[in-house]
Amino acid sequence: MPLTPTDDLVRKQLAVAADRLRQSMNQLEFDEPVSYIYNPLDYAWDLHRQYIELASGEAEVLFLGMNPGPWGMAQTGVPFGEIATVRDWLGISGDVCEVDPEHPKRPIEGLDCERSEVSGRRLWGLMRERYPTPQDFFRKHFVVNYCPLVFMEESGRNRTPDKLSVDERQALQVHCDQHLQEVIRVLPWKHLVGVGAFAETCLKRVAASSGSEIAIGRILHPSPASPAANKDWSGTATSQLVKMGIWQ
Repeated sequence: MPLTPTDDLVRKQLAVAADRLRQSMNQLEFDEPVSYIYNPLDYAWDLHRQYIELASGEAEVLFLGMNPGPWGMAQTGVPFGEIATVRDWLGISGDVCEVDPEHPKRPIEGLDCERSEVSGRRLWGLMRERYPTPQDFFRKHFVVNYCPLVFMEESGRNRTPDKLSVDERQALQVHCDQHLQEVIRVLPWKHLVGVGAFAETCLKRVAASSGSEIAIGRILHPSPASPAANKDWSGTATSQLVKMGIWQ
């Protein structure tokens, strides 16, 4: 079925914004304890572009995550991109480029990676349960991450953006806020939903700076590091979305 002009325009604008973010991230520098930085918008750009092609001009709900996990978007270029979901449900295929330098404990294997990210499995698993096809989900929803970079310490430990130094966090925020503003402008969203408290804070800050009055809410982050998320995360998230009037 041919794409509608609205879909074409939305996808083009999202791709341009993502490419601008990709390039701006490569200009930033980070000091210890950050020892390795992965930018999946670089080495997994082809897969990310395929993901953007799923976006719909009718979307009303924007979900915002924080940054890639080592076994999710870091491998696939897709927000919360758990391997099986990206490959088997979203239908995204292809290879990723090499990363240099690459942490020996965090190899990038793309869709061949045999690890599974719990956060992505939970989030996309809920969407797969509720929507028969990806098209059904993307008709009204889209998912992006606030920051596209993966930060790792020498040990291989993941370091989230909120744990960066103040100066580094502020420099990162300039570009990530700009990207988020661009994404918000792409469509007349009815709901902005932070996946976790950090993302909700980002949405409120960016929406306030742009004068946007879109409804902003939050769902529990699906990370296994959260005790609450390990107790029926899908049920909790569903209840929160129903309460916000997004789902029935």
